[in-house]
Amino acid sequence: MRLSQAIDAYAAHLGDVRRLSPATVRAYRADLVDLLSSTGDIDVRAVDLAGLRDWLWRASQRGDARSTLARRTSSARGVFSWALDNELIDVDPSLRLVTPKKPQTLPRVASAEGLDELLGRAQAAASEGDPVALRDHAILETLYATGIRVSELCGIDLDDLDLSSATALVMGKGSKQRVVPFGAPARRAIAAYLARGRGALAARAEKPTPAVFLGVRGGRVGPRAVYDLVARSISPIVGQSAGPHALRHSAATHLLDGGADLRAVQELLGHASLGTTQVYTHVSSERLRAAYRLAHPRA
Repeated sequence: MRLSQAIDAYAAHLGDVRRLSPATVRAYRADLVDLLSSTGDIDVRAVDLAGLRDWLWRASQRGDARSTLARRTSSARGVFSWALDNELIDVDPSLRLVTPKKPQTLPRVASAEGLDELLGRAQAAASEGDPVALRDHAILETLYATGIRVSELCGIDLDDLDLSSATALVMGKGSKQRVVPFGAPARRAIAAYLARGRGALAARAEKPTPAVFLGVRGGRVGPRAVYDLVARSISPIVGQSAGPHALRHSAATHLLDGGADLRAVQELLGHASLGTTQVYTHVSSERLRAAYRLAHPRA
């Protein structure tokens, strides 16, 4: 089997058997297509460790980040492990492929005070009754209250919302559903948007949609529109360009600062591994150390 055929079959396996999200499958395929451009469309049995190392070396020479190299190493290991299981190859050439260590970077976090001011301004704009302003306020409140991903927010339908219990059903990575709670401010913002904003936006659509959050033309709002909204709103608070994940990071950090259990935060964020959630404990520890240095007389 040619390498290109193996990549196609592996991508189909990821989507149809492992039920990974389309975005994840595209990321794996992109990494492996990059490998294909380095080795050529040779027989999959002809790929060896030297060829894989040369591929990663070329990527490092063109300036790819270590995190990108680590992800591509993982993609290569995945496809060749699958190929070995399916007897397409006799030896897995990726077994001795070393994964570059990812640099430890802490997520950008906005202060609770800064977010209070941001949400206050969004609420003031929404009070004028503009449908888009009502929607934007509801989106910002929901993202901060729940810590959900932008893709999860965009996927929420009307039937997924329960305002009486202040919960929403979201579809996370790997098509895994979970129920997330939100507080009174988010509930009020969502209720105001549904009562006075969504109908006006829905009237602009060519056909109805069950989506909660709508775009300016009445269809389901897209991730890019939400990204632009959050980036425009939160970047001045964190002091540099930032996207929706900064709001997610902030929600998680503020929960831990307030005494929330780490596993509860893991469940709220939809992390498969507790290790992914633990990065926020480092953020909280840094804040604690900074406060200690400022306040303790013998710091």
